[in-house]
Amino acid sequence: MRRAPARPSAVAALARAVEGFFVRHRRRLAAVHAAMFVVFMTIIFGPLFTPEAPPGAGAFDHITPFASYVLWGLWFPLVFLSVIFTGRSWCGILCPMGAAAEWGNRFGPQWGIPAWMRWEGLPVVSFLVITILGQTVGVRDHPEAAAGVFGGTMAAAIAVGFLYGRRRRAWCRHMCPIGLLLGVFSRLGAVEFQPKLRLPGGEAYTEHGVCPTMIDVTRKQESRHCIECFRCVNPEAKGGVALRLRRPGEEVEEIRRHHASPMEVWFLFIGTGIALGGFLWQILPVWQDLRQAFGEWAIERDLLWLAEPGPAWLMSVHPERREVLVWLDFFLIVAAMLAVMALYAALLGATTAAAARLAGRAGADSGFARRFTELGYQYAPVAMVSLAVGLGTALFAPLQLLGFGPEAVRAAKGLLFAASLVWSGWLGWRILAGQGVAAPRRWLPLLPGALGSAAIAFGWWPALFGL
Repeated sequence: MRRAPARPSAVAALARAVEGFFVRHRRRLAAVHAAMFVVFMTIIFGPLFTPEAPPGAGAFDHITPFASYVLWGLWFPLVFLSVIFTGRSWCGILCPMGAAAEWGNRFGPQWGIPAWMRWEGLPVVSFLVITILGQTVGVRDHPEAAAGVFGGTMAAAIAVGFLYGRRRRAWCRHMCPIGLLLGVFSRLGAVEFQPKLRLPGGEAYTEHGVCPTMIDVTRKQESRHCIECFRCVNPEAKGGVALRLRRPGEEVEEIRRHHASPMEVWFLFIGTGIALGGFLWQILPVWQDLRQAFGEWAIERDLLWLAEPGPAWLMSVHPERREVLVWLDFFLIVAAMLAVMALYAALLGATTAAAARLAGRAGADSGFARRFTELGYQYAPVAMVSLAVGLGTALFAPLQLLGFGPEAVRAAKGLLFAASLVWSGWLGWRILAGQGVAAPRRWLPLLPGALGSAAIAFGWWPALFGL
């Protein structure tokens, strides 16, 4: 008597249903991309063609505060938080920049992707430049700055797509300033596209095949470069890739099997620091003291050009809104952000090194460098939530509209942050288990990681609860 085939679990059945839906409607994604492009252009450039918003105008009173709320209250925090549930679905299904780059590629010379563009540090540089520029021009406060930064990034994406790659998204893989950050956090996601028949040899890069971000899908081991476009998915084929739903954080828990990257870990440290620096310079009282001290120093040395405003594309020059930055402000903002970045990179590097060293003494296998890289991923949850909550404060505005007071808003932020701290601790515990450290001996190497997470929490404390 033949045994009936086992029925798929509810999770597997859900994965097949989601997979089938997107495969059936794959051709319609072009219409989604076109619609998102129109929405993006309206949000970015619409405020430039309307009168100045009156003082105190709310998000639903004028297009300028509405556009600001959509960008910083919805898009920015929700894109980061969405990776927990759907991975980099934003990139493949909704992002207008990646789609525009690919459209441009159809009409360009389609040159080969040069070696300098394939350098792994290029998206790190791109992220740092855009983050610092966004602060100096006031991208959150001025529609002209938002149009310049986001519009310029869109133009760069189209130009790169037009010139390089053959039916590929060279921009998304190599230069997108937010793509690498979403890639790090996508390792926490509940969605994975895994080969049905994985070939040996480990993760590989290829400009051949169907993947627009140059993943050799037959050897795919990690999620960070996968934009979930569903082009590699064919439910009827024995080979190819299949959608799998997994426990959030599973890839980081088992990071040893998923191509851990030292560059990615250092970017996580650097990105956390630069974002925090962009927030702290605006709210710490010591900023005005430093500005005054350096201003006097410049006057004493007859460096009067430091008191002159610079070009509007480089710094905020809006006399009509009573905000004009001068060269001194520009240099101090950049220096402050880089200083906080260096401080947190050094601090998180030191705590991770201590954890790796203690793990080795507790019986962990492999060498120090590999343990360091693997343990660096434990900070991903607290870094992601701190970015979303700290810089996306407008996300919580609906709570106030529903009648909740400031205490309830602070409680919601605190709850999210506490959950991220616990999650980071759990990931550290599981990574140590994967390194072969017995449970009774994991507590000591876990402490440096807890200290690093606490340092991130301390830095973002003013965003959560004020000074």
